[in-house]
Amino acid sequence: MEPRVEPRREKTVSVLVVNDQSLQRLALRVLLTAEPGLTVVGEAADGDEAVRASAALRPDVVVMDSTPSRADAIDTIRRITRPPHPAGPTHPARTPGLPGEEPFATRVLVLTAADREADAWAALRAGAAGFLLDDADPAELTAAIRVVATGDAVITPGLTRALIDAVRQQHTVRPLPRTSGIGTLTQRERDVLIAVASGWTNAEIAQWLSIAPTTVKTHVSNVLGKIGARARVQAVTFAYESGLIRPAA
Repeated sequence: MEPRVEPRREKTVSVLVVNDQSLQRLALRVLLTAEPGLTVVGEAADGDEAVRASAALRPDVVVMDSTPSRADAIDTIRRITRPPHPAGPTHPARTPGLPGEEPFATRVLVLTAADREADAWAALRAGAAGFLLDDADPAELTAAIRVVATGDAVITPGLTRALIDAVRQQHTVRPLPRTSGIGTLTQRERDVLIAVASGWTNAEIAQWLSIAPTTVKTHVSNVLGKIGARARVQAVTFAYESGLIRPAA
């Protein structure tokens, strides 16, 4: 008698919805609750409420509207993605995982208006893991939530252009502290970081370097750990800020 093989069940992604409009929160809850594999664990109407709910519920993804207040949105992203540890940096609540990754880290997906694309740079530096325009269709939103939940990045083409434009407008590259990790990267890790910052997938990097995709994943994890980033999207901003990549004029 052959052993019975149980079908593999995908992990349910928990979502916290943040929006200052009650009707929009309700619409998002109804939409996401109806989607297989997604569950809405809570709602918040403002930044402070979002931070408290995120700390209490520990959702995989926070879907946040950035329209009401840019400053509040940036601060909220920073407080959600970089929560203070009660006992300081060595607080043991988080179980170690892969280098550069936090197993229980909450990812923030920002919904932004078309005329606010330039805010992407500040939000990325604050810790956001993805961006969608607020007129995205339901399929785009649910797909983006799933991608962000895995620790990868989602940035629309328009927002990518705005990000590059923001880098081009900087007169100088902001110097990074000695502890930034750039000096600890091997040449192969620098190559991988440059490829990641250029938008290449693991498969494309593997083909370019003639190595296995699993090896690329290991390199990416090592890079994230050394530069203090938690996701690829933060590695992109690091590559530009460190001067490792300079956009063409």
